[in-house]
Amino acid sequence: MALAAQQQAERQLLEELSDGVLRLTLNRPQARNALSMALMDELIAALDRAGAAREVRVVVIAGAGPAFCAGHDLRELRADRSRAALERVFTRCSELMQKIVRLAKPVIAEVHGVATAAGCQLVASCDLAIAAETAQFATPGVNIGLFCSTPMVALSRNVGRKAAMEMLLTGEPIDAERARQIGLINRAVPEAELRPAVAALARKIAGKSAYTVAIGKEAFYRQAELDLAAAYRYAAEVMTANMLAADAAEGIDAFLAKRPAAWRDA
Repeated sequence: MALAAQQQAERQLLEELSDGVLRLTLNRPQARNALSMALMDELIAALDRAGAAREVRVVVIAGAGPAFCAGHDLRELRADRSRAALERVFTRCSELMQKIVRLAKPVIAEVHGVATAAGCQLVASCDLAIAAETAQFATPGVNIGLFCSTPMVALSRNVGRKAAMEMLLTGEPIDAERARQIGLINRAVPEAELRPAVAALARKIAGKSAYTVAIGKEAFYRQAELDLAAAYRYAAEVMTANMLAADAAEGIDAFLAKRPAAWRDA
């Protein structure tokens, strides 16, 4: 048991499944959970497993130690400055962020400490985010001559253009309350209440029909990229298919009968 515990502690990503909620903890506390290639590889693999596992209904991404995620591992970036190496890093990061968006299960960011650069991108890529009131968010690449261009993609799809550009151009951190105001996170809570608040939200979502949640998440992101008329056409098709599903029939019948629904996830 001691050896197993040691091996778990040495992993860059920790996994814990409970009541349908898969908790993924970035485990590089000494590096403020910077996204090394190895950590990104582990995250992508874990998300792939989560997508295929029927027992996983919600995913939570958290960080070990004093920070949520400080972005890319700058020492790793400097170790090999070849174009090919750098392209691998940023392509892999983009793959990770898109994996979160395309996963057929909701992903919640549990943010404490700092979430900077690609760490802020990670928060913005998650479907939901709850942060400690003491958390800070920044895209500080401009301060070191490296504009946060890939974090910009997720950031600009979550917050207004003026707020995004202010973060990107100044590199200045914002606190959790400001992050909530601009839509980067859902809410800020006292640090001691962070994990319970995330757990409560995850359990609430895990109690819904997994089929309904999956088609709803996909539809949310797809319609957002369409013009208004196309979005309504697409959404009408999705609702028609949803209405014909077993869980819609069960949910409506349960509501009318004033009883709990027995989801089939189909």
